[in-house]
Amino acid sequence: EGKTAKPSFGDEAVQSLLYKMTGLNLQKVFRPVKKELKPPKYKLMTEAQLEEATRKAIEEAKEKLIMPPVLKEREPIDDVLAEDKFLEGTETTKYVFTDLTYSIPHRERFIVVREPNGVLRKATWEERDRMIQIFFPKEGRRVIPPVLFKDEHLGTVFRQDRHEDILNMCIAQFEPDSPDYIRVHHRTYDDIEKDAKYDLLRSTRHFGGMVWYLVNRKKTDGLLIDMINRDLLDDATSLITLYHMLHPECLSAKAAKEGKLQGVDLIKVFVKTESQKESYIQLALQAYEEAMATSTAS
Repeated sequence: EGKTAKPSFGDEAVQSLLYKMTGLNLQKVFRPVKKELKPPKYKLMTEAQLEEATRKAIEEAKEKLIMPPVLKEREPIDDVLAEDKFLEGTETTKYVFTDLTYSIPHRERFIVVREPNGVLRKATWEERDRMIQIFFPKEGRRVIPPVLFKDEHLGTVFRQDRHEDILNMCIAQFEPDSPDYIRVHHRTYDDIEKDAKYDLLRSTRHFGGMVWYLVNRKKTDGLLIDMINRDLLDDATSLITLYHMLHPECLSAKAAKEGKLQGVDLIKVFVKTESQKESYIQLALQAYEEAMATSTAS
């Protein structure tokens, strides 16, 4: 009692910080997808038309950057409805019965399995996903997930820097609260963190989910260094602000609140108390401050 509840991924303040850190790089958002080669189209525009086209592009880019949900893993289904011993041995295979009423949301659709031993039970999540895909096919999803999503194959994808591709495929293939969806996302974020490849997801809809994952696990040092090295000081302070929201008990959260700290001062206090790589971040900050001093002097 009395403890403030930790903010959730969908909270407005959290989403606002994550969007700020994601960045809006139109060239990256609209980079060409590998398709057949077609000559580019050029248009002559007035100043007003160009402004309108840019505004539309920004609106479209914002839609493309809407973050997928981050959910808790769904509880397994293990409900036996009946044990009809008199049916035992009459069949050698399972039978799956699916309610095909079109208007029912898939989550509420009644799907049951009759086992050869006479047990009638509710279908597991995996069985449900397969049956729903058979009767109500979703584009980009397969009835049996591609082997690409298995842990032993993910390494190949990561070595090719195809982290964004695998996450896009994962969103198409799995439900956001399924164990596979969560596992593939976490493996991808861990690989990016291991090799400091954060920029692969910057200006994509996956960046916010990655930041949320790293901040929750207090694994922010690499990302903080990356942001400072790229002169993204606003992003660095947003990262620390989010860290303080999720870990309000930490020393730097209290110091920041008492001293109303911002910018470089906020980063310095955070690094002193929370960082495992204090010297690295101090060096990155020093280089940033020297570069700023030089540019101000010139």
